[in-house]
Amino acid sequence: MEELAEEAGIPVRTVRFYRERGLISPPRREGRIAWYDDHHLARLRTIAGLLERGHTLTGIADLARTFESGHDVAEVLGLGEPTEETPVRLTPEQLADYFEGEVTPENLAAALDLGYLATDGDEIVHISRRLLEVSAELVREGVPLATVLSAGRRVREHADALAELFVSVLEAHSDEAEPPQLRPLARAVMDAELSMALDRRLRRENTDRPPHRPAP
Repeated sequence: MEELAEEAGIPVRTVRFYRERGLISPPRREGRIAWYDDHHLARLRTIAGLLERGHTLTGIADLARTFESGHDVAEVLGLGEPTEETPVRLTPEQLADYFEGEVTPENLAAALDLGYLATDGDEIVHISRRLLEVSAELVREGVPLATVLSAGRRVREHADALAELFVSVLEAHSDEAEPPQLRPLARAVMDAELSMALDRRLRRENTDRPPHRPAP
């Protein structure tokens, strides 16, 4: 413990306190010797980074419990299944940088439940670089992360229904398990339909808006 504390640049009593609070995992024991490793050092540096960003120890403990209860990475990312998305590995500090001030235990739990995030040791894995970048941009535009995640859940429901529709249509007229034209055709239809739906929605909003009258 003394060597770990020295490497992390914190007092031994702080390491002992973190251990008692469950913020770091127990050491590996060989007889009377307790061995700490790079995993423990990484966790201590993560705690230090979160404290610098204004998180409380209670909040960090909640985050740690959420990390440890995360889904299996292979399960969440669907490894072995066809995908066009690129997963992204992040440290907790990097995730906090993407969503400054928005990485709360509640939002983290929601993202894990939705399947956007998984945990792998001290790393966090985001299922899609595109979704990560878009979500971060929405937050920078002023949309709360909780709202982004709630909208993502609704989009997921509609996307699942649309995927089922496209697959059933093409499977009914193809002998292949996954027709090669499935993904490009589905994307082309959805891009066009979404573009036209936005046009209709914005026109309706402009029509319903009362005309601007200049002040006398």
